[in-house]
Amino acid sequence: MSLHVLVLVGSLRAGSTNAQLADAAIAHLPAGVDGTVFARLAELPHYSEDLDHDDSLPEVARDLREVVADADAVLLVSPEYNGSLPGVLKNAVDWVSRPRGAAAIAGKPAAVIGASGSPRGAQWARDDGVKVLKVAGAAPLEDTVGVGSAFQAFHDGRLLDSELDGALRTLVTDLVDAAQRTSDSDRPAA
Repeated sequence: MSLHVLVLVGSLRAGSTNAQLADAAIAHLPAGVDGTVFARLAELPHYSEDLDHDDSLPEVARDLREVVADADAVLLVSPEYNGSLPGVLKNAVDWVSRPRGAAAIAGKPAAVIGASGSPRGAQWARDDGVKVLKVAGAAPLEDTVGVGSAFQAFHDGRLLDSELDGALRTLVTDLVDAAQRTSDSDRPAA
């Protein structure tokens, strides 16, 4: 059985270091696991209960919920804006955390990584990402990976720091392992 990791990138800037980090993480997925980036976060309206009804649910919100529900795991890739997650990423989590009791993100293995120009590597955003995922009902890994001084951290889509690249590989592997355990536990007993 193949697994699928859905990647949500919180930077909307073309060529962002977080988009590069997402690509580096996807490159570390083991054989039999694929990863895709949901590239429509900029289209997602701000979450509002007024829009969260079958007759008024925006198509992009429905699509996001469907791809999160179909994914075996979710990877948040976050820059740090004013010491926290960017609004676009928090908004995506808000959409997939509803409706309570039947949310697409409920019980979903998840992980958070981030890149920023500061040496702290988006630490506060990563911490907030884990917290928000827990409150939303996901099952995030406690460990995160941050890339500091990110504008100099990549070359040809790869992290230059081999130790940091190894930490990214380990986190991605841990996420896939969590997804596999969840998938195995959801399978009916023979």
